[in-house]
Amino acid sequence: MKNVSPFVRLILKIVLHTFFWVIVYFFYTYFLGYGSDNIKYVNAFSGFLMPSTIVVCYFFLYYLIPKYLQKKKYVSFVIYSIYSFIISTSFLILSVLYGFVLLENPDKEAVIPLTKSLPNIIFGVYMVILFVIVIGLVGYNYLAQVKTDDLKSKFLETQLQLKEQELKFLKMQIHPHFLFNSLNTIYGFAIAKADEAPEMILKLSNLLDYILYQADKPKVLLIEEVNHLEDYISLEKMRFHDTLNVNFIKEKLNDSLQIPPMLLIPFVENSFKHGVIIDGILKVDIQLKVDVDYLFFEIENSSKEKEDINGGIGLENIKKRLEMLYPKKHQLEIIDKKDVFKVSLKIEF
Repeated sequence: MKNVSPFVRLILKIVLHTFFWVIVYFFYTYFLGYGSDNIKYVNAFSGFLMPSTIVVCYFFLYYLIPKYLQKKKYVSFVIYSIYSFIISTSFLILSVLYGFVLLENPDKEAVIPLTKSLPNIIFGVYMVILFVIVIGLVGYNYLAQVKTDDLKSKFLETQLQLKEQELKFLKMQIHPHFLFNSLNTIYGFAIAKADEAPEMILKLSNLLDYILYQADKPKVLLIEEVNHLEDYISLEKMRFHDTLNVNFIKEKLNDSLQIPPMLLIPFVENSFKHGVIIDGILKVDIQLKVDVDYLFFEIENSSKEKEDINGGIGLENIKKRLEMLYPKKHQLEIIDKKDVFKVSLKIEF
């Protein structure tokens, strides 16, 4: 119905209302003429009841209910309903009396025109009015529910769009941070004319390819993320030479498992950035394990001094991303001791 033009809606509404009032008319003829031999009189008399019925019904549907009942003005609704009942009853009585007088023909042989008394006629009319009011209330409640659902849907859609924009913004923060580190490393090798420079450029090319073509996807294969980590570690090994000792243990990697891109790299970056060389070695231990219903990632590096690691772009971004991507389905633990800095992450599927 949302895609239907207003004109078509109007036509459908007119047809539906006309069909309903035709049914009401035939109800009156059956209700008033049951057992009567004067069908013509009954049909004409039913016509006299229709205007009062239609006016009262539409007055309730399009004025009293939306203006007072839907706005929870119950006292005003009851008062105006009583007024409407008194006035409509008066008009109904006049309509009935007018029908009796106008349709009465003393020249013809007496026949039974109607089988219902005046109170029963008025009762029958108000049965129809009450039925219309009940149907109207059901319709108003349904429309209100639909409107509420639409508002909820739009609100959730807006929230989703905001979260997507925030995720993109967070990843944009990660990319320059990582690229600047890598470019500075290559720049240092280029100045020194080191033999490792071409290989570093190739590794960086692979990383850029991953960032440009994979990082904008909602999810990537875990294997691709691991390859991305290994390329980054290779770059860092070239930069640190023999002062870096990285132990990367991978267990039960699932070839079909997918995770958000650039999810683990901030932890690895942070370990190199804040790690401390002790006895000539910066030691970094990384463990990645996949089980049936969870992923476990842990990274530990040598450290001496306490630092405000929570202020860094990488860890702050990853905390926010985890809250948005895995709400109540992840556990992140950061341990900063005297000689060791360790991060443990568990993500439930």
